[in-house]
Amino acid sequence: MIWYQTLTLLELLLGILFFGLYVGYLLRVRKVALFFGQRPHGIWFKFLLRHVYAVLLIVAILGPSFGAMKKEIRTIGKDLFIAVDLSKSMDATDVQPSRLEKAKHEIQRLITRFNSDRIGLLVFSNEAFVQSPLTYDQNALQLYTQTLRTSLVPHSGTDYAPVLALTLDKLKQNAMPEAEEQKARVLVLVSDGEDFGGEVTELAEQLRDQNIRVYTLGIGTTAGSPIPTNRGLKKDAEGNTVLTRLNPEPLMQLAALTGGQYYEVNDRVSEVSKLISAINNIEGELRESKTIDVTANKYIYPLALALFLIALDVLITIKLVRI
Repeated sequence: MIWYQTLTLLELLLGILFFGLYVGYLLRVRKVALFFGQRPHGIWFKFLLRHVYAVLLIVAILGPSFGAMKKEIRTIGKDLFIAVDLSKSMDATDVQPSRLEKAKHEIQRLITRFNSDRIGLLVFSNEAFVQSPLTYDQNALQLYTQTLRTSLVPHSGTDYAPVLALTLDKLKQNAMPEAEEQKARVLVLVSDGEDFGGEVTELAEQLRDQNIRVYTLGIGTTAGSPIPTNRGLKKDAEGNTVLTRLNPEPLMQLAALTGGQYYEVNDRVSEVSKLISAINNIEGELRESKTIDVTANKYIYPLALALFLIALDVLITIKLVRI
């Protein structure tokens, strides 16, 4: 016998209090009946009846479970990597308070909407690194996201090729698909679109062949803004202030090559809600099922008997004093 709930000290104290007060009531009724020369045997029947269905109600609440049954467990979810561009251009302030800070806020919102999925975090500039492996731990993911800053990676431009190659390595299909059902695998790439690398087309085709979709999220504005540094604004070799602008074309092309979509966050609108909806639409692609032995909660039987006794208690009336 297995119980889904357990009795605590509070329930025991309340039960004892109820029993004590009820006994006091019975003794008072008996005293009144004896004063009139009556024998109140009927009250003991009610006493027994009410305590029996009270015990049955408690048993039903505790949830008695016995016997074994087979149950199929099906889970629907995804393996989702979020890749964040940490190049210096992400410090630009055309999106307040900065592109990176805005991206962190939107990523945290996205994480909370996929709490049944495994999520990992990648960071990149011209190199790519795993900030967090795939995990269900929402608190850890939120903490990793909060600590993101552009100083975490080397700064020699942005290249999408390393992060795509890293994603391909982490999400590649199992060599024996019959041993594991296929999973929906997604990469969300967050960047301002300033890609200075190559080999993106070839890697995107490999991702598409592996059924890994890439959804891109552009952060910034086409008007652009300077890049703040510790020594003021970033300047080029000729001493001119560098202006960084959102370049959506590479992000659009990457998403299109892999069957994903491009979304944007700028100083006026955020399309993260649309991104969440798009990823939700492919949620059914992951189906894992297994059969386990479970015990069955039989609370319905003591509950039904208790309800029957309660109805019996209402219908049966007892005269304690006859005149």
